[in-house]
Amino acid sequence: MSSSLLTGRRVLALGDALKGLADGPLAGAIIETAALERLAAARSDQCDLVIVDADAWEGPALAAAVQALALSAGPPPVLLVGTGLPTTVVRNLLRLERSDVLEAPFAPDQFSAAVAGLLAQAKAAPGAAGPAVTSRCWAVSGAVGGAGATTLAVEIATALAGRSGKDKGVCLIDLNLVDGAAAAYLGAQASMRLADFKTAADRIDAAILQAFVTPITKQLDLLASPREPDAFETVSREAVLRVLEVACETYEWVVLDMPRHRRAWTLEALSGCDEVLVVSELTVPALLAARSLSDEIEEVLSGRPKPRIVLNRLASRMFGPAPSMAEAERALQRKAEAGISSDWEAAAASANLGGPIAHHRPKSKIVKDVALLVERLAGGGARKETSASKRAA
Repeated sequence: MSSSLLTGRRVLALGDALKGLADGPLAGAIIETAALERLAAARSDQCDLVIVDADAWEGPALAAAVQALALSAGPPPVLLVGTGLPTTVVRNLLRLERSDVLEAPFAPDQFSAAVAGLLAQAKAAPGAAGPAVTSRCWAVSGAVGGAGATTLAVEIATALAGRSGKDKGVCLIDLNLVDGAAAAYLGAQASMRLADFKTAADRIDAAILQAFVTPITKQLDLLASPREPDAFETVSREAVLRVLEVACETYEWVVLDMPRHRRAWTLEALSGCDEVLVVSELTVPALLAARSLSDEIEEVLSGRPKPRIVLNRLASRMFGPAPSMAEAERALQRKAEAGISSDWEAAAASANLGGPIAHHRPKSKIVKDVALLVERLAGGGARKETSASKRAA
């Protein structure tokens, strides 16, 4: 790389290991070194290039920081370097219009070529700004077993499919690899076999993903595994994250039905999501579990949007011990994002017939409440007190 190309260029270097480049490939540049927190605030009118040492931070924190940058206006070109490049980090990096990845160790001329390519892209498109987001990913997790997370994941995916209107616009991924129920709820065959790719996750591409897919409707596909008692041990972290990466490159919407207990890939999967929904019943143990799970996610994935708690199976109460919405929120010590009405007959009938409640009982209160939730979140509305949170039993 010629020195004239970098003379006077403003380079933001994140990671102490990058300081040594000032006397080598980055000679002549104006270099600012900073911590990871600086990444989200980087703008193309303030710096010409960002270089990030991927080995300097934990994968979930780095993935969250890269996604925050991708969602900002006018992000600069980003070069990610390191020996261990988490799949979720790379996936979020791809949301940027100008980015590249360089695996260490690398030669000076390789580094210079990567930098030159990014600067050339920036020069070719000086007015370009904003993220190149190809998909939106939502995660649904139950606070306790039997809270109805899978039912709501199915209904949310169905509502998004209706909203999208595109063929193969939505993918529901059941990550309960051992005993997932999404396929059974939909009356479908589970055909995703990730254990076959334990040491070859990089072979998973769009074509292989489609071999795993079970079509539900023209708009909605399902990715689910057959029941396998030791799946969490036989399926590699890399295979799971690679499937999520390819799905998010293929579909407009991706909905994850998450296992309750943390796995090796859980935090990276959540850090790549645009929304995390924690589903709770209106019982004291479930509410306390929802609060604990939400607090845990917030603490570990700091800087990301907070999880949204959805209270399931709300019932009109005249008598009985069930807590009201307001009482539930006091136990949660936070506002609930939404409440989903109880309609046992509709839920049971749909599960027995195979298919979403929206197809078998389209007038069910569950369908209406899920539609309101999806409309609010998909529309990108600001977080505020919802009508559900005001509901008094």
